[in-house]
Amino acid sequence: MSYDTQVPPAAAPQAMRNGLGTAALILGIIGTLSGLIPLFFWLAGILGLIALILGLVGKGRVKRHEANNKGVALTGAILGLAALILSVVGAVITFTAVKDAVDQIDKGIKDAAPKDPAPKNLADGDSSVYDDNLKVTVADPKPYSPSEVAAGHTAGNKAYQVTVVIENGSKKKFDAVGVTLTGRAGKNGVAAEQIFDEKVGTGFQGSILPGKKATVTVAFDAPKDAEDLTVEVNPGFNYNASQWELKVG
Repeated sequence: MSYDTQVPPAAAPQAMRNGLGTAALILGIIGTLSGLIPLFFWLAGILGLIALILGLVGKGRVKRHEANNKGVALTGAILGLAALILSVVGAVITFTAVKDAVDQIDKGIKDAAPKDPAPKNLADGDSSVYDDNLKVTVADPKPYSPSEVAAGHTAGNKAYQVTVVIENGSKKKFDAVGVTLTGRAGKNGVAAEQIFDEKVGTGFQGSILPGKKATVTVAFDAPKDAEDLTVEVNPGFNYNASQWELKVG
């Protein structure tokens, strides 16, 4: 009696699922390199998180004998974690740099902002002192007789002169060319034209060094019945103007 003995065919080897470990390694490398550039912290964080997850899942497949690239998956997970750490560091560096830049801009704006003098309503001989210790004084209003070639004087009006002194108490030289002088006179506050002749009207010129002062005499044309003269001095773009109420009638 014979028996027909058949040996069952050997099972085909199971294909290794190494894709997740490989992907984790690639993303981990890219994420780590991105993390070395602080500005790309966001990309390092995203890629690092994905690489860490894929690397851990790939390592799980190795334990279940579904994959055989344990080293690759583990390296990808480690690189993913490194990319996450670098992303945090990059975020701190980037936000700190942005904050410093904003602070510098704010400081620049504050430094360029007009400096308020105190007090504001000034009388004969009062001084307006600014935040940078620039000091402006207007004093000694008295009648003025324009010459025959004077510009800015209207026949029938009166003219008054005042002395303007600027003292530079700051640590930097002051450009006096930008100083502007204007006037108003009478109860209606009409514009008082500045008078220019060979004696007055040249205004401030050049620069005033720290600790030094400059003095000019200016004259304004006013209605003949004016009893007061308002003189406004603006030291420049970075300053607010100050006004002096002077009695002339």
